[in-house]
Amino acid sequence: MENESIGNVASTSDFSLIALLGEADIVVKIVLVVLLLSSVWSWIVIGEKLFALGGLKKSALAFEEAFWNGRAGEFDLRPGQGGKDPASRVFVSAAREWQDAGKSLATPAEASAIVMRAERSMRAAVDRELGRAGNGLSILATIGSASPFIGLFGTVWGIMNAFLKIAEAQDTSLGTVAGPIAEALFATGLGLIAAIPAVIFYNKFTADLTKLGDQLDSFSQDVLVRLSRRASDATRD
Repeated sequence: MENESIGNVASTSDFSLIALLGEADIVVKIVLVVLLLSSVWSWIVIGEKLFALGGLKKSALAFEEAFWNGRAGEFDLRPGQGGKDPASRVFVSAAREWQDAGKSLATPAEASAIVMRAERSMRAAVDRELGRAGNGLSILATIGSASPFIGLFGTVWGIMNAFLKIAEAQDTSLGTVAGPIAEALFATGLGLIAAIPAVIFYNKFTADLTKLGDQLDSFSQDVLVRLSRRASDATRD
C-alpha cells in the first residue's frame, strides 16, 4: 500500500524539466541563470579565439616566408608594414631602431647599441602581441574554475529545500523531495557543462599562445642576427 501511495503521488506530479525549473526556489533559479549565461559567454569567447588565434598563426607564418624568401637582411620600412600580423609588427619594431640610427654607424660600440635596442624593442613587441592575442582567456579561466562551485552551491541549496519540505509536510514520499533534489542535481550538471569546455579550450589556447610566442621569439632572433650583421658591415663602410 505504501508503494502504491508513493506511485500515486508521483504520477500526479509533473517532473518535466520545464516544470521543475518553474517551481524552483528563487536562489536555485538565479544559480541556473548565472551558469547558463556563463556557458554562453564562454562559447562566445571560444569561437572568437578559435578564429583569431588561427588567423594570427597563419598570417605570421605567411609574413615570415615572404620576408625570408624575398628580402632577408633589409631593414628599410616600406608602406603597409606593421599592421597586419604579429611577425610584421615585431619586425617593424627592429626596423624603426635601424631607421632611427640613420644607417650611419661609426663604431662597433654603436653597432652593438642598436642591436641591443632592437632586441628590447622586439621583446616588448612580442609581449604586446601575446597580450593582445590572450585577451579573453581570463574569462575562460574564471568560468572554468568558478562554475563547479556555483553549481555546488545550487545543489546544496536544493537539497536543503528538500529537507525543509520533508519537515513541513512530515512526508518522505517521492513527490515531496523529487523536485528539489532534481533541481539540485541539475545545478551540478549545468555547472559542469559550463566549466568543462572552458577548461579544455583554456588549456588549448594557452598552448597555442605558447607556440605563437616561440614562433615570434625564433623570428626575432633571426632578425637580430641579420641586423647585427648589417650593423657590423655598416661600421666597416
